[in-house]
Amino acid sequence: MSITSSFAATNVEITLIDKLDEPRGFCLDIVGSKHKAVPARGLQAHTCYSYQGDIAVDQGFSADSAKDGIFLLPWFNICMTLSDARPGSPLSLKACDGGQQQQFTFTENRAIVFNTDPRLCLTVKDGAGRPGGGGKPVHLIRRLSVEPCNQDLAKFQKWRMRANTD
Repeated sequence: MSITSSFAATNVEITLIDKLDEPRGFCLDIVGSKHKAVPARGLQAHTCYSYQGDIAVDQGFSADSAKDGIFLLPWFNICMTLSDARPGSPLSLKACDGGQQQQFTFTENRAIVFNTDPRLCLTVKDGAGRPGGGGKPVHLIRRLSVEPCNQDLAKFQKWRMRANTD
C-alpha cells in the first residue's frame, strides 16, 4: 500500500450534507492548496477533492480522532481549534493539545457543536461560493464561522464524515 492510499484509508472528509451551490460538495479544508496549504490561515469550506479519486491532505481528518470529537489533520499534525466562543468567530488550526478548545461533538442531528458551548455550531456562511484557484469546473470556497445552532441555518450546519469510498 502506498503512502497516499494508506492516508486515504485512515482518513475522512468532513463534508456539509447540503451541497448548496457546489455539486461536488463542500468539505472542511485548510486555506491553500493540498500539500502547500498554510495552516496559519485557518479553515474554510472548499469544494471536496474526493471527486479526483482521493481524499486530499488538506481535507483529510483522522477517522478515529473525528469519531472521538477531535478534528486532527494528520498530514500537518494540527487540530481544528475554537479560537473564540462568540458568534461570527472563525476557526483556527493549532498543535493538538487535547484542550477544551479542540473538543467537538457530532450531534444526533448532524451538527458539529463546540464542547465549551454546545449552543454554538460549525457553520458555513450563507451566500454564493466564491471561485477558488483551480478545478474544472472551478472550485468554490465559503467562509466558516461559529454561529448559534439554529434550525433556520440547518443546511449550513449539518455535516457528515465521508470515507473515500462513500
